[in-house]
Amino acid sequence: MDSSVQLMKSEYFLHNHLQLFVNRCSEDFMLPFHAHDFIEYSYVAEGKGFHHIGEDVIPVKKGMLFVIPVGVPHVFRPASTNVTEHPLIIYNCLFNAELINTLTAIIQEKEIIQHLMDLAQNQVPYISIVDRNDQMEELMVKLYRESSVPGIGSSTMLYTLVSQLVLMTYRQLYQKDQDEENHSTGFDYILHYIKEHVSNRIRMSDLVRISGWSEKQIGRMFLRHTGQTFSGHLQHLRIQKSCEILKNSQHKVSLIAELVGYRDMDSFYAAFKKITGETPLAYRKKSRALHSGR
Repeated sequence: MDSSVQLMKSEYFLHNHLQLFVNRCSEDFMLPFHAHDFIEYSYVAEGKGFHHIGEDVIPVKKGMLFVIPVGVPHVFRPASTNVTEHPLIIYNCLFNAELINTLTAIIQEKEIIQHLMDLAQNQVPYISIVDRNDQMEELMVKLYRESSVPGIGSSTMLYTLVSQLVLMTYRQLYQKDQDEENHSTGFDYILHYIKEHVSNRIRMSDLVRISGWSEKQIGRMFLRHTGQTFSGHLQHLRIQKSCEILKNSQHKVSLIAELVGYRDMDSFYAAFKKITGETPLAYRKKSRALHSGR
């Protein structure tokens, strides 16, 4: 480990029989960049600041939850040096592999236990999710209260609450992956729709209608999956199809422009020259010369 990273050990925090530590703290600029030999669930309860984790610096605000595996260095910093007026409040839930063994009596799904073991063995990257419905904050508050003022059955209650925290985080992670997969499948349908209707007038509102997504979502999907804007992708698709027709037919250029969705010849010529570097007729002549020369 980098000598500039301080190592925090379990015995300093996890010295009770539960092998669990929960606290609520106001972050400052005193705690060094550090790693630990336990798993940490950290929830941003109040304020704003930055989370330095690994090689990343992430702006944080209320509602963000991080899971820091064993051995991953990190530290929270408030946005202001005036921490009295602008505090950054974090709930922390710390536990090690010994507690994971205890939780196997509560958590029945092997994949979730394996997920915890991967965190304990530094086999996975850190996790960052957003608490969309305040359920995680509620859990963290219950964990903190039960840990601070133990009552009858506190051990069982704390184990149950930790299990819920692990499960909810894992479920949201799985749901995020599933949503991304569903988005990819849905976006494939959008691409298919455009290809099938390339000769028609296609507007963003049409894509909103068939997908149920917003224009911003669709725009982001185009950039992520094609590297192009919606209009840029549509233009390239139309010119690509026009090239195929030019090579394989005797149609006039005006008809080809119409077949690929252009109603204005000047726009077609400009787009064709921009993408291929030549005019439609020059492209047809060159492609046929290459074909006959084979």
